[in-house]
Amino acid sequence: MKKNPQTALIHAPRKAPQYISTVQPPLYRASTIIFETTDVLFNRHWSDDYDYSYGTHGTPTTFTLADNIAQLEGGQYCLLAPSGLSAINLVNSCFLAQGDEVWVADNIYGPNMEHLRNLESRYGITVKVYNPLEASSFQPTEKAKLIWLEAAGSVTLEFPDLTALVQKAQKHHVLTALDNTWGAGLAFNAFDFGTEHLAVDITVHALTKYPSGGGDILMGSVVTRDQKLHHQLFRIHAIQGISVSGDDVAQVQRSLASMQVRYQHQAQSCLKLLAWLQQQNEFVQVLHPADAHAAGHEYWQEICKDGQSAGLVSVIFKPEYTLEDIRTFCDALQLFKLGFSWGGPVSLVMLYDLKEMRMLQHSHLKEGFLVRFCIGLEHPADLIQDIENALKQLAQQQHE
Repeated sequence: MKKNPQTALIHAPRKAPQYISTVQPPLYRASTIIFETTDVLFNRHWSDDYDYSYGTHGTPTTFTLADNIAQLEGGQYCLLAPSGLSAINLVNSCFLAQGDEVWVADNIYGPNMEHLRNLESRYGITVKVYNPLEASSFQPTEKAKLIWLEAAGSVTLEFPDLTALVQKAQKHHVLTALDNTWGAGLAFNAFDFGTEHLAVDITVHALTKYPSGGGDILMGSVVTRDQKLHHQLFRIHAIQGISVSGDDVAQVQRSLASMQVRYQHQAQSCLKLLAWLQQQNEFVQVLHPADAHAAGHEYWQEICKDGQSAGLVSVIFKPEYTLEDIRTFCDALQLFKLGFSWGGPVSLVMLYDLKEMRMLQHSHLKEGFLVRFCIGLEHPADLIQDIENALKQLAQQQHE
């Protein structure tokens, strides 16, 4: 059949072989996926491990990354989402219905709490808050459906009593969902941890952080080992049209090879900063789970057997420092850039007022404004010098 040139441009008569062996897997960009025959079209099901039916359901590019993330975290099934928060919202949307009770740690990731409060006001779920360091504060009723865990907690970095919390949740048939962004699948195996070899039901991971590593990609994941849970999540994932860009997936996939090296390097740099920060008079408290005096240190030791930890450390300034003082300090930093997230090459800093963030009373936290440092790939000596210079500028201002 002779084709018009316009048609020939779309239906090329020759096609190069589609598969070669390369370091990085091929990149597939697809919305429409072509079915070779009607048999292929009708003899497929959305629950197939690799359902190539439409771009939102997956391509070889997205399934490859999903498989790798599942393996990294110790799970079996993985779904990708456009951001970490989108992955969190997928879990909430899938498993919470009117009348259900959800439990969250007092140090939960703030946007997750905002989403749950929105569900509470609009759809009648009940949000309960527990102290992650005291499993006894988790008191599920017969309506309890889901408990959110974070290890370590957001901003203040307490490591929870993960063993006791998961055991209690299992006893009461409450689903356990762990925000695993801090551990990144490297600090511990959420599906096989502790001497009891416990497992959470679901992990959520902001791939924006360590897996991406560049500070330029937004993505999240939801991992489970349970096929039934995975199919429940997959249905909502499809109904809500959740999908990710093949180009973004390829960038994250490319970064996975260096992820463990970057994670360990940033963690070691963070420990050097931790030792220095503990000697500075301006801080009333330094927060990091590896600190022997840190809240939850014993739980961190139990779970993170090789002493693994992420590259985050927080400090609480003495109460005499005002918010304006803290802003002056942050603005004086040169290498630490003011911004959210972590896991990229550039070190970041962010300031918080804990009085506006916590609902429970915590005796282990001192009074004062908190500053969180997220360690990048710069040399730790330079980062220490940057903080020292900013502290000197702060002292100079106070004496003026």
